[in-house]
Amino acid sequence: MAESSPFIRYLLRIADDHLILAQRLSEMTGHAPMLEEELSLANVALDLLGQARSLFARAAELEGRGRTEDDLALMRLEHEYTNALLVEQPNDDFAYVVIRQLLFSAFAEPFWRAAADSKDEIFAAAAQKAVKESVYHLRYAREWTIRLGDGTDESRRRVTEALDDLWPYAGELFDRDDTVATVVESGLGPDPDRLRPLWDRTIDETLTAATLARPDAPWAPGGGRDGRHSEHLGHLLSELQYMQRAYPGMSW
Repeated sequence: MAESSPFIRYLLRIADDHLILAQRLSEMTGHAPMLEEELSLANVALDLLGQARSLFARAAELEGRGRTEDDLALMRLEHEYTNALLVEQPNDDFAYVVIRQLLFSAFAEPFWRAAADSKDEIFAAAAQKAVKESVYHLRYAREWTIRLGDGTDESRRRVTEALDDLWPYAGELFDRDDTVATVVESGLGPDPDRLRPLWDRTIDETLTAATLARPDAPWAPGGGRDGRHSEHLGHLLSELQYMQRAYPGMSW
């Protein structure tokens, strides 16, 4: 399978989503409001990192150029990453962390369920494992959204602000460009059009329980799938890639 094949590009964008979000969550170590939440967020980050690793490894295998999962994860340039803009948004406060996780996990959980039927057996196996983890991620994000939304005036203000700011970025998760269309038609990946109603239902149920209003935001920023990112990704990568670029080929 050639390097430029749609399925390899598809695997990389999904892997990038999970890698970048894992890095964002790892930044909360030492900064979460409670020790228990530090441990919970670290566990979610480790799950996402494991999911990313399996996809990078599969992409490297199909690419056949001798690159490893570490090369794909840590040695590419900023414009070569194709993660959605949502996952690179910074941890402005705990409410932003929670809402970003809610918007992403409400997509990831049905995505992995559907991906378990992929014609690529290795991708399908990775999806079957990821389903169990994503169920927990979604439950965690939903519970905290409800607690913050239906909590104090201050927690409600903060979670409302986070929801309004991050909401426009969620639409990119459902983009159906030529890469996605080809993968869907080949039976290798889920159809995002079928995932959107499931996402809507989860989000609406959560916001209702949290007594929060669904934002009305027609503006939907994009470009992440084409390697066009916000100013935040470069700073994130400078930390994520430091050891590998300072000491090429290092191993523990």
